[in-house]
Amino acid sequence: MKAIQFIQTTSIKVAFVSTNSITQGEQVPAIWYPIYSKYNIFIDFAYRTFRWDSEANNKAHVHCVIIGFSSKIGKNEKYIFENDLCKTVTKINPYLVEGKPIFITKRNTPLCTCEKMIYGSEPREGGYLILNENEKYELLKETPQMKPYIKKFLSSADFINNKTRYCLWLQNADMNIVRKSNITMNRLKKCSEFRMQSKQKQAHASANQPYLFSSPRQPNSQYLLIPIVSSENRHYVPIGYMNKDVIVSNPCFTVSNASLYTFGIIISNIHMSWMRAVCGRLKSDYRYSNTIVYNNFPWPSPTDEQKQKIEETAQKILDARALYPDSSLADLYDPLTMPPELLKAHQENDKAVMRAYGFKATMDEADIVSELMKMYQELTK
Repeated sequence: MKAIQFIQTTSIKVAFVSTNSITQGEQVPAIWYPIYSKYNIFIDFAYRTFRWDSEANNKAHVHCVIIGFSSKIGKNEKYIFENDLCKTVTKINPYLVEGKPIFITKRNTPLCTCEKMIYGSEPREGGYLILNENEKYELLKETPQMKPYIKKFLSSADFINNKTRYCLWLQNADMNIVRKSNITMNRLKKCSEFRMQSKQKQAHASANQPYLFSSPRQPNSQYLLIPIVSSENRHYVPIGYMNKDVIVSNPCFTVSNASLYTFGIIISNIHMSWMRAVCGRLKSDYRYSNTIVYNNFPWPSPTDEQKQKIEETAQKILDARALYPDSSLADLYDPLTMPPELLKAHQENDKAVMRAYGFKATMDEADIVSELMKMYQELTK
């Protein structure tokens, strides 16, 4: 801001190295909108995200961008650098892709017609409603009638790494059975005490119902599970279908009754390109958002034939995963070990979705994001 104020009405050019967070997620409108709304500013060149390794012994590193700017239009050619490539463009926006200035803000509902995406259920119970394998065994050994009320429980990490945990899910439970279990009643007592001491408003308010999650949002049907945090090394965020009896926690999003078409679109390289451009980060990992990423995503307008093709390719992704029942999604989506059948299925799905958008097969990720942002601008006029 100081530099921009200083160079107004001059031909001075400035460049800064910065952490890449200023070009991601909620920080883009927070930082760049006041600048663009008040001052003349043109991004002349940008080095997209690169890792700056430290010379320290612990090899700490940060993810950086370099942004060069000025206050006068000057020559029209601008330059975007990524890895060892340089692309000549006419405009660069704050997301460091080709295009006019654009600011993607939170939306509570989807911009296009699609299913709603919501958070999973939030326990806020101090660990007293969550069980490991041994704790589940001991509880059922004491009170076998509790079996219907012990459900599989998933966080993002559990889902991706194929870890098994359980929870006490006592909505509509027979409390006569619950009270027979000393282990369960002791856990509920400790859960209530934990919530009473909590400074978190929702947890404190739910202390008188320790048998329920503080914010229960479990789907009543089959649903898509979308992990909020996923490794930057994966080209695709692992997304998958779960049945309604698997309780999903709040580090995940869910889409109830999601069609194969919906799955095919949001697992595609087009949605992933959009996600990488506009999402926030946790360290360098992707932090998916329903209000920023999903609700602002421009969906295509496919023909019936194109939609059917996406449904077919989406099913092939699920079929390819099923060939490896003992592998976790972390195994399957590691770019170094991704099975050829799964990679091929994703590539076929990517092509089908590209055709539905009318995009050329030769477009790279920056071109895809640029086109999506043009669509976004048209949809939000």
